[in-house]
Amino acid sequence: MTEKSKENYEFADTVFVRDVENRVFQAIAFKCLMGVEGIELVGSNLLDSLLGRDPQERVKGIHVEQDQKNHSVHIKIELNVAYGVCIPEKSEEIQSKVAKEICRLTGLHVSFVHIVFKNLISAEVLDETVSFKEENAEPAQEYADDF
Repeated sequence: MTEKSKENYEFADTVFVRDVENRVFQAIAFKCLMGVEGIELVGSNLLDSLLGRDPQERVKGIHVEQDQKNHSVHIKIELNVAYGVCIPEKSEEIQSKVAKEICRLTGLHVSFVHIVFKNLISAEVLDETVSFKEENAEPAQEYADDF
């Protein structure tokens, strides 16, 4: 018996099903957004993000639809953007990060990532956020080969 037919014989009556809940997609997109400067999710406070408050409340601006027939995902992300940020470049950065990461982690095709810029972040809020990050930054740990 060939290797291929042996494999078909062993799993002949087995149906493999994999479902990924929308919260998983939201969490992946949120992680991608954490590394992007000059933006914040609509409906969340950037300080909440920095303080690590409940992530379920922070994904209000990330909407997911799954297409079961085509095994694909549609993502819509609503953001506020800082004044002075080039919106087309920022949009492309976010879209490529989110699409690549979702595809890599779930194996599903991302048919589109729709970015909606809802509002501008004022310079005062942006300055507060940057100073908060600098004040609360953990010191970098040095790597050593000592055990």
